[in-house]
Amino acid sequence: MSARSVTGFLAAVGIAAAALFASAAPAAAHDQLVDSDPPANSTLDAAPEQVVLTFSAEVLADEGATVVEVTDASGTRVDDGDPIVEGVTVTQPLAAVAEPNGTFDVAWKVVSSDGHPISGEFSFTVEGAPEPEPTPTETAAPVEPTTEPSPTPTEVAPPADEDSTFGDVWPWVAGGILLAAVAGAVIYLLVSRARRAAAQERLRQQADTGGEGPSGD
Repeated sequence: MSARSVTGFLAAVGIAAAALFASAAPAAAHDQLVDSDPPANSTLDAAPEQVVLTFSAEVLADEGATVVEVTDASGTRVDDGDPIVEGVTVTQPLAAVAEPNGTFDVAWKVVSSDGHPISGEFSFTVEGAPEPEPTPTETAAPVEPTTEPSPTPTEVAPPADEDSTFGDVWPWVAGGILLAAVAGAVIYLLVSRARRAAAQERLRQQADTGGEGPSGD
């Protein structure tokens, strides 16, 4: 092989190497996802409140440049609001889910610091604690009915006199009757004595009148 041929071959190899390096250099400059919380393919006891992505360099924080979509086992999106970009981390809040167990899929897209968009996806699984078995409840022993004591008869007070005033007036009535009887007796005695005295006076007058007249001898 001549010197000219060797020189041309080396030049062609150099050009090819330069072209390969030039095409590989931008690819190597793209940012990469280096960590996530929850980690990819991890298993959790409960659904997380957020997903945090960590990149190898700061990603662009322009509006609409970063998108994170999270779906639960039923395919319902559970990402809540816009992602928060702070340097190399992207935080995506999650809403409460109706079915917390199952596989969650995370699909993300960001713009690399060199202006080139990059994207990816991963999954994690939530297996909640099993529901506790119901504890058998103890059956309470039947309560024996208690015998209620017979009610004690209460004495009924006799009805009060309808006219209590009569009992208060009766002594005065009896006293008045007694006084009237005594007065009647006194009057009767006085009248009787006066009649008897009048009768005796008539007898005496008759006797005197009879003695003065002629005698029967």
